[in-house]
Amino acid sequence: MQNVTLIGIDLGKHSFHVHAQDKSGHALLRKKFSRTQLTAFLSTCSAATVVMESCAGAHFMARHISQLGHQVRLISPQFVRPFVKSNKNDFIDAEAICEAASRPSMRFVTPRTEDQQAMSALHRVRDALVRERVKTTNQMHAFLLEFGISMPRGIAVIRRLSAVLEEHQFPPYLTRLLLRLHQHYSYLSEQIEGLEQELKTHMAEDDTAQRLLTIPGVGMITASLLATKLCDGKNYASSRDFAASTGLVPRQYSTGGKTTLMGISKRGDKNLRRLLVQCARVFMQRLEHNPGRLAEWVKVQQTRHHSNVVACGLANKLARIAWAVTAHRTAFS
Repeated sequence: MQNVTLIGIDLGKHSFHVHAQDKSGHALLRKKFSRTQLTAFLSTCSAATVVMESCAGAHFMARHISQLGHQVRLISPQFVRPFVKSNKNDFIDAEAICEAASRPSMRFVTPRTEDQQAMSALHRVRDALVRERVKTTNQMHAFLLEFGISMPRGIAVIRRLSAVLEEHQFPPYLTRLLLRLHQHYSYLSEQIEGLEQELKTHMAEDDTAQRLLTIPGVGMITASLLATKLCDGKNYASSRDFAASTGLVPRQYSTGGKTTLMGISKRGDKNLRRLLVQCARVFMQRLEHNPGRLAEWVKVQQTRHHSNVVACGLANKLARIAWAVTAHRTAFS
């Protein structure tokens, strides 16, 4: 195994399928390993390039394998799929990973640190709790509407529930059910507030997040998520690449010298894209309080395009500004 230069690993929960090849592309090994066997195998191999798909567990494996002296690269699964030959199995997937990694124009994913993964988990849990809280209020609205009581949208049902229960006679079990949903809403709110407090504590120690907060319209949640995604900004060659990775650029279908641009691609992290668009809308709502070149650009665009189009365009600019602030380690001015 001293001639191995490239190792492709198809990841699994308990088993890992390995395809190893030399610098000429000739296969030297195709074998299935357990997690402990894979560590033992890689620790005895000479230094090589280990390639995996960027999926669940890949970032931990990348950090672990890097400690064994190998160079680790992660590839987005969508770039590996075209190299799968004929029928699909785990060994063919591992071979396709090697084939994709050998392309000189291939783009790779930078492995995340433990802190980045932990913050990403915090954001995902918070989003899940927020969705659950909205679902709780929607259920309460629906149950009351079935008994002829229409409440305003939002959390009005939470504030007025006690008054509604006093004014109307409901079956006892429905009253108890509504009270349980009210308690569940309070519990979810407490959990969300606790996570946001942890987020504030972490951001107070994160210089990158503090610089991102200087961008107009960007709040705590967006700044924290941007800091997690961007890290030092070196994952992307330019601000344009980062904006494209968030799906805020038009899809292109050009042929025969004719350029055709369509709607935004909606690629990448949809949560980050949603937050950036919300930041853009906040900036547009407070446009008179935000002087500067960016505000002047928005005013001009509002005279030419629909507000939704302007919001997406401004979100694109905010993504580019966030990359510049992170990469150049400077505040927005």
